[in-house]
Amino acid sequence: MAAILVVEDEPAMQLGLKDNLELESYAVEVAADGETGLTKIKSGNFDLILLDVMLPKLSGFDVCKAARAAGITTPIILLTARGEEIDKVLGLELGADDYMTKPFSVRELLARIKAHLRRSKPDRVTPGLQIGRLLLDFHAFRAEENGSEVKLSHKEFEILTYLYAHKNQVVSRHALLENVWGYEEQPTTRTVDNFMVHLRQKVEVNPNQPKVILTVHGTGYKLIA
Repeated sequence: MAAILVVEDEPAMQLGLKDNLELESYAVEVAADGETGLTKIKSGNFDLILLDVMLPKLSGFDVCKAARAAGITTPIILLTARGEEIDKVLGLELGADDYMTKPFSVRELLARIKAHLRRSKPDRVTPGLQIGRLLLDFHAFRAEENGSEVKLSHKEFEILTYLYAHKNQVVSRHALLENVWGYEEQPTTRTVDNFMVHLRQKVEVNPNQPKVILTVHGTGYKLIA
């Protein structure tokens, strides 16, 4: 049974999410403010986090940033009433895996949760795989360089998993959006490019002259392996 943490301060929304998730046989815990949510994230063992942005004490953005800084790679779906593109981009760049704007369809939310839970357990890549500077264990979500751990976000692991599954092939930005983020319209291709910049800092010997993750101008990227 997958365990989900709901961090939401609005009582009716919190109860509605909890009830719907429990009907789908998920184990659910709740938190009503950002500080409590972050404490539960750091101490708990959750498979997915639903995180409201507008929270008392700590915003969802701050919680997400702190969780990723602590090395927590659990998938995070942000929930918010905001709909501006800049907020979506900010949330994703802080390490969130998905973004839903209220009001949203519970059916769509459940579908996205199932998709993220499936992708959070990759089985297409064998452990102990060398990609550039990193030795990667995709099952344990662990990356090392010369025996020292390198922190990768959950989304960075997903991107590398998908690129490796299509190694030596051109992968378009839209294919990454559809298969890694799970839907086509959000976020933007600029977010993909930003993730690639950060990934190259960790993978490439010289990020300014990449030899592992190559840009195919006008199309996307190619992983050389």
